[in-house]
Amino acid sequence: MAFTPLERDPIPLPCITLVGMASAGKSTLGTLLAERLGWGQLDTDRYLESYYAMPLQAILDRYGLDEFLRIEEHLVSELNLTRTVISTGGSVIYGSKAMGRLKKLGPVVLLDIDETTFVERVGNAENRGLAIAPGKTMQDLYNEREPLYRAAADIVVGTVEHTPEESVDLILEHVDFA
Repeated sequence: MAFTPLERDPIPLPCITLVGMASAGKSTLGTLLAERLGWGQLDTDRYLESYYAMPLQAILDRYGLDEFLRIEEHLVSELNLTRTVISTGGSVIYGSKAMGRLKKLGPVVLLDIDETTFVERVGNAENRGLAIAPGKTMQDLYNEREPLYRAAADIVVGTVEHTPEESVDLILEHVDFA
């Protein structure tokens, strides 16, 4: 019996991409949102780990920050998905090709947290695979990325003042294909 590929949706539904700082809730909300919609869910950090068969921190250690960012941009810019909630690594915002692809796939949602909460949740980020240049503080990283996230976002949802379920409700209020 020959393999016949299944047809994709004649009118594919877009994806929803979640961006934001580490510990903003991208992985948690990505799972909840995908379950609510009955969609697939892709965590781009886990995708990089599976592609290279090593933890994120090991990829960073082996290839260095600049090459890590290039790898992330390349893999994310080649995504060809529909009906998927995409939870991104925080550093995806640096890759213009990756962000361009994600914007073509559907709305980008910024999961917004304040600087104090970010610093408290992430701590020293040891062995976390956090893409931060040597000598930069967590405050530097926050201040560098926050305007980039805001510029890319179609929707902004604060996750500190809302439960994960409330945050999912707020996202769904802003998308008309859900």
